[in-house]
Amino acid sequence: MFGKVKKWLGIEGVKVELIIPEEINASSGQLEGVLRFYSMNEQTVKSIKITIIERYARGRKEEKLVDEYTLGTISINKKIEVPADQAIEIPFKLPFEVNKSEMDDIGDKNIVFGGLVKMGKWLNKVNSEFRVEVEAKVAGVALHPFDKKLIDVV
Repeated sequence: MFGKVKKWLGIEGVKVELIIPEEINASSGQLEGVLRFYSMNEQTVKSIKITIIERYARGRKEEKLVDEYTLGTISINKKIEVPADQAIEIPFKLPFEVNKSEMDDIGDKNIVFGGLVKMGKWLNKVNSEFRVEVEAKVAGVALHPFDKKLIDVV
């Protein structure tokens, strides 16, 4: 009985680990990585969803605004058998597109305006943070395994 509850909750079940570089180039438009699956019991992964998200924050204290933008996502809809006590690695390529603001476009076109744009962003405390998230749907489990990692996009 206790074993069924542990399996349903995902305890001792499939774990997913996201293996990606710490830094990627925005102009490449693609993130390459590996998903590593491990389980103490034999289980089946039904599908996988991988997403790259930008968290865009600006302003200070009470005036602070935060938005999140999905830059790219892929779904892998194939069954993957994860054997007990053995790691399985699945490579992936995630296409993405970084959204540039009008200020960034102006700064890229002219060196003089580039400095002004950086100053304006600093004054308004503009900051972007990027993360990659993965969630795997596992057969017979209520709480699906997931992982997320922060990355630098340059």
